[in-house]
Amino acid sequence: MVKALRDAFEHHGYMVKIAHDGEKGLQLAESEDPDLLVLDVMLPGMDGFEVCRRLRANGVTAPILMLTARAEEVDKVVGLEIGADDYMTKPFSTRELLARVKALLRRSSEESSPTLNEYKFGDVKVDFVRFKAFKKNEPIDLTSTEFSLLQLLVKHRNEVVTREQILNQVWGYETYPNSRTVDNHILNLRQKLETNPSKPEYILTVHGLGYKFVGG
Repeated sequence: MVKALRDAFEHHGYMVKIAHDGEKGLQLAESEDPDLLVLDVMLPGMDGFEVCRRLRANGVTAPILMLTARAEEVDKVVGLEIGADDYMTKPFSTRELLARVKALLRRSSEESSPTLNEYKFGDVKVDFVRFKAFKKNEPIDLTSTEFSLLQLLVKHRNEVVTREQILNQVWGYETYPNSRTVDNHILNLRQKLETNPSKPEYILTVHGLGYKFVGG
């Protein structure tokens, strides 16, 4: 099962570290600072419940998804009470596991993102509270969607933001436009913010993935 899950995660672009018992899992989680842990309850030596309890006691805040062959409700309650974020009972579908992992990572990212009220880069100043933007002290006319898109990129500056992330967080899940809509809005932002939109300094394209903001 470990091999199958590793292959599935790596196929979807995740970097995976593996431990085959509870003690090694605890050490690995504390030394590697992972974004998320998939933790089996039935581990040799220290079981998954104890690993989860110790991780939380030691200040590890990464989301934890627990896997178990136990279906009793009391076990699920115990797992959640000691700090697990989600719980799946074997057998499970890899597709559902990946979906839950993706949701946990998205929620964790949103919760950890600081509130961004104002930001400056180059000769541009943006006030995200009052929805005002200036370039060389002259007002820039940005739409509400452009403000939301820019705020998302700035929050994740120096990180790649995929088109799917942009669609999810700017347009929402119920009103998906196509990815070309994202590209058009990026083009508009560049026209308004960049000194030379054809050679952007701040909003960069990462081919095959999405965009990255590098200003500030």
